Amino acid sequence: MAVTVECKLLYVLIEMHCFHQSSGRIAMSHQSQDAEQFLLAAKRAEIRALRELAASCELVTAVSELIHQLQRERGISNIFLASDGQRFAQQRGEQIGLAQSSEMQLRQLLHDRYLGAVHSAGMRLLNCISFSVQGLDNLAELRDQVDRLAISPLESTRAYSRLIAGLLSVVFEAADVADDPAVTRILVALFNFMQAKEYAGQERAWGAMGFAGSHFDAALNERLSHLVEGQRCNLDVFLEFAGDDERSRWQAVEDSQSVGDLNRLRELIQRLGEGEPITSELSEVWYDLATDRIDCMHGLEDSMATRLLAVSGARVADAEAELKDHRARLQALKAATEPAASPLTMLFDPEVPGLYGAGQRNAAGLPPAQSLTPNLARSIYDLIRGQVAHIKRMSDELNDARRALTERKQIERAKGILMRNLGLCEEKAYKKMQRRAMEMNVRLAEVAVRIIDIGDRKQIPAQQPEHAEA
Repeated sequence: MAVTVECKLLYVLIEMHCFHQSSGRIAMSHQSQDAEQFLLAAKRAEIRALRELAASCELVTAVSELIHQLQRERGISNIFLASDGQRFAQQRGEQIGLAQSSEMQLRQLLHDRYLGAVHSAGMRLLNCISFSVQGLDNLAELRDQVDRLAISPLESTRAYSRLIAGLLSVVFEAADVADDPAVTRILVALFNFMQAKEYAGQERAWGAMGFAGSHFDAALNERLSHLVEGQRCNLDVFLEFAGDDERSRWQAVEDSQSVGDLNRLRELIQRLGEGEPITSELSEVWYDLATDRIDCMHGLEDSMATRLLAVSGARVADAEAELKDHRARLQALKAATEPAASPLTMLFDPEVPGLYGAGQRNAAGLPPAQSLTPNLARSIYDLIRGQVAHIKRMSDELNDARRALTERKQIERAKGILMRNLGLCEEKAYKKMQRRAMEMNVRLAEVAVRIIDIGDRKQIPAQQPEHAEA
């Protein structure tokens, strides 16, 4: 991680500073100048990274809006197709216009931020963007097929879902490369909330197809149950990393009358037997209730995106203020009279780890660090030590925030191993992992780690029966 690299660089800087201090070949003024230049360079590097992160947060906000519009377009298109073009024709035209407007804004932001050489981005993020833009380039063809009723509701749902999955990968990558713990926590909460909202959008689409087609079968019921469970899992992670206000707002949504009505329709769907008929007029009722919940989710999504931008902007401002403070303190130190005393450096700092097994005992018999005579070199060292502690603290907090992202990558990797070696579809591979986690009474991520370990040590025999143990 970038913070770890920066921390190591600062430790090297301290060691160089100590070496120059002990050598009579370099004057003290030049020694201190070297140290402070690297110290300020480290802070400037942090500011650059935070500015790039703030740009990524703007990207996440734009992607979030486009995903929402495409989710609405997908649901409307499903009812349009399932009714042979008799329902939602006008709504679909209006929704396409909204989606196109959001797409244009995102494309402009991508060009300004990443093709104008103003901001840099990692290879993985740019690759995710490329993948998503290619999908957007082919969206016109999908819309034309829907216009001509030349595609089934199922195929349309899958096509829109692939595009949305690509856009969600951009959000995940932005969260995965973030190096600031406060921003990363919001990104983790936001990504999981967006993923839950996508599952809710797919539930709306599948439910609309069932109602518009006037029947639900066991396979469709099972798929809808899987989507509800997916929402629950992602919402659990969201609630872990969200702020208090966001948790309260979400609880208010779940307690609302419209969500209660939606849950009753969910129960009705599960009670339907194999192909039992149901009035197709309920498709619009289902769509309206599901849309009301998703729109409430989008409102909370927007609120989190706003907080994300505010926090990322504040982190840049804080770092710039710290840089200004460092410069002012260094100038004040230069103007001070320097007493002739041995400076505190990492060589004489009992709090810096060194000899293996020595612990924190002060073997040299030196006084505690805080009691040593302050001078110019020691004061610069204190600034450096403070920056190292700041980076270490951020790294520890970041590791906690990134845990959910790491677990998601492990689950996705394990799912891929099962799909490849057992010939399962994505949904069945995930269910297999869930079933195994319940049987072993462990978390899903622990099952994923075991599957990955087995996959690394030996190949799972291909085309095993689906009931084989994970």
